[in-house]
Amino acid sequence: MFRTVTFSLAMTALATGCATTVSDSDTATTDAASISTSDITEFDRALSTADALVEAGNTPTAIDRLTQLLGDPSLTDAQRAVLYFERGKLRMSESGFDVWGAIADFEKVVDDYPESVVVTETQDLLGLARGEATSLNFLLDQPESTRSQRFSALLRLGEHDDAIDLMLSSNLRPENRELVAMYQIGYLCDGEDQTGPSYSATEPDGTRRELRFCDFGK
Repeated sequence: MFRTVTFSLAMTALATGCATTVSDSDTATTDAASISTSDITEFDRALSTADALVEAGNTPTAIDRLTQLLGDPSLTDAQRAVLYFERGKLRMSESGFDVWGAIADFEKVVDDYPESVVVTETQDLLGLARGEATSLNFLLDQPESTRSQRFSALLRLGEHDDAIDLMLSSNLRPENRELVAMYQIGYLCDGEDQTGPSYSATEPDGTRRELRFCDFGK
């Protein structure tokens, strides 16, 4: 819903953060040398990998890939702004299950990189994320909300531990997409050596799994 053309944003951000007017071949050579080729390659590779993971139905791993790159101290401010923006969009997406994380990422762009080319769109998405968080918290405050509704709200917000505690104490059976997310995040495992309640789930590629909590009973 919130995805844009990643490479377009990345290249625009790089151009804004690094490009200067080229008047002759000597200036062009100097400008090219000022941009770290390895950084650009790794930056683009991470964005491309994240896009591929999302297309394959594994948004949590795509988020992890962007998080990994954010630990690179050689990134430019323009690159960091794009990465926080992209990670925030993934966290806010239907398969991201981390609205609080999305808000934190969008606030990071707005507060720390106000000159970024993505700041305007970030402000728009920040407003949407804050609105969703308000709605989900309102649902959690309502006495008439069912346990299933509360579980889904907690999982969506990114309060995963609280969601799982409620799931186990109430013997809930989440929706397939929620089970897949819990598997991809690392809460559920697929293996005969696992114990505890079993949950049947089908991944986006059609793979069927019998999942159990990875550390159940340990």
